Amino acid sequence: MQQSVDKARSSAQRRGTLYVFLAAVLYSIGGLCIKVIPWNGMAINGGRNMVALLVVGGYLVLTHHRPRWNRWIALGAACVCGTNILFALANKMTTAANAIVLQFTAPIFVIVLSLLFWRKKPQKLDVTVCGVTLAGVICFFLESLEMGGMLGNILALISGLTYAGVFLLNDMPDSDPISSVFWGDVCSAVLGLPFLLQETDFTATTLTSLVILGAFQVGLAYTLMCEGLKTTPAVTASLVSGIEPVLNPILVAIFYHEMIGPLSFVGAVIVVGAVISYNVIRSRKVPAAAEKQ
Repeated sequence: MQQSVDKARSSAQRRGTLYVFLAAVLYSIGGLCIKVIPWNGMAINGGRNMVALLVVGGYLVLTHHRPRWNRWIALGAACVCGTNILFALANKMTTAANAIVLQFTAPIFVIVLSLLFWRKKPQKLDVTVCGVTLAGVICFFLESLEMGGMLGNILALISGLTYAGVFLLNDMPDSDPISSVFWGDVCSAVLGLPFLLQETDFTATTLTSLVILGAFQVGLAYTLMCEGLKTTPAVTASLVSGIEPVLNPILVAIFYHEMIGPLSFVGAVIVVGAVISYNVIRSRKVPAAAEKQ
């Protein structure tokens, strides 16, 4: 009986890991598609979320999950909406690599927000990783002084803050991640509609890229991630998700021929390396502490 239970759990974890991996791959196409679409960032975000709502709404119908609403879900939706908008705008104002890596600082903001609002004192590891990550972020801003893109870098960094809010609020009592995603997409679509109505370029490439963004990079990716995190260990999820900030700029470099400067590359290695290492070390410490109790 126990063997059967272990086999089922192992199968669920493998399936969950696959979902997280697929979500990370789908997230990574965002930079390229946003670069290809010749629209304002707000218009792109509004259009892709209109498409995404069809996917997320379909998932809710199939799973008989009625969208809920309370203060935690509302705050989570605001963070989802803010992250969507800021990431789209940042991609238009700085390189795709800068946008995704600076958003990848979300775990560091989780530490800071936990200290400010929940008085959760950071451990030595937390402080060390914050310091290392800050050094990586500085590399991006030093290079932007010479190459431009400062505003885009700032917006990307703020998107890391709102993304951290998504994680924190999803852990609150009576939260519901998929409902926050649904309402966040609704807000994004409504806010982007006035900008979308001003656009005039509706070529096949533009519309195809928009559908890919909405259906796959937002709708399906969010759905897969929500499902995958239910059974995927934290360390596995963090390592697998690390493919996004690596694959995103590679796709943009290959198909859009956008490269990043040497200092930004160093910053990317520092930030991604620090965040992944932090998640790995932290996840190993939790089981060790539990065994001692």
